[in-house]
Amino acid sequence: MSQRHRLRSLFTLVLVNGVIPIRTQPLYLVNLLASPLSFLFFIYVISHGALLAFGITGGLVLTMLTAGTGLQSDLTHYRHDMKFQDVVVASPVEAPVYVVGMAFSELVYSLPAIAVFVFLFVAKGYASLDSALVVGGVLILVWGFATALAFTLATYFEDVRETFMFSPLISLILTVLPPVYYPLAYLPRWAQIVARFSPTTYAAALVQCSVGIAPSACGASVLDWGVLGAVTAALFLVAAFKARWKDA
Repeated sequence: MSQRHRLRSLFTLVLVNGVIPIRTQPLYLVNLLASPLSFLFFIYVISHGALLAFGITGGLVLTMLTAGTGLQSDLTHYRHDMKFQDVVVASPVEAPVYVVGMAFSELVYSLPAIAVFVFLFVAKGYASLDSALVVGGVLILVWGFATALAFTLATYFEDVRETFMFSPLISLILTVLPPVYYPLAYLPRWAQIVARFSPTTYAAALVQCSVGIAPSACGASVLDWGVLGAVTAALFLVAAFKARWKDA
C-alpha cells in the first residue's frame, strides 16, 4: 500500500467518523461536554471558585481521555453491526492505518470540547510556554494510552452493549476516583497509594504542577513522566500483540 493511499484512507476515516457526525448530529458535542462541565460546575459551587483551576485542568484531561476511550464503542459498532472491520481486513488497508484513522476521527470529533477548556485555560491566565508544552505532552500521552486501551478492548467485545458496561468503569477508575479534579494531597495516605495505580494521577500531577496550582506535585515530575510514558508504551505493546485484529 503506497503512502498516498495510506493518507487517503486516514483522511476518509476522519471524515466519516469525525467530521460528518459533527455536521449531522451536533447534539453529540453537548453530550461530550456534559461530564467535564458538570464536574467543573460542582467544583466551582462547592469550593466557591477556589478550586476552579483544578476543574479546568481536570476537564482537559477528562476530555482527552474520553476522546481515546470513546473509540471502543465506534470500533465495536463498525466491527459487529456494520461488519466494516471485515471489509478493512480484506482490503489493502493495514491495521495500524485503520486504528490511527479512527483514533484521529475521535480526536477531531472532540476538538470543539477541547477548545472550550483550552479557552478557559487561557482566559484564566494559566497558559504560558512551559505550561503549554507540558499540558500538550501530557494530553497526547493520555490520548495515546486511552486509544490503545480502547482498541484492545474493542477487539474482544462481542456486542456494542458491552461497551456500555466498561465505559463507566473506565471513567470511574481513571477520572473520578484518581485526583484529576483535586490535589493528591487531599486524599488520606492509604488512598494516595491506591491512586498511584492510575496513570491519570501522574498526568494530572504534571498538569497541576505546570500551572502552579499544586506545588507539592512538582517534586516527582521525572517519575510522573516516566510512569505515564511507560504505561502508554505498555498499552501500545498490548494492543500490538494481544488485540484480535484478524479474528473479527
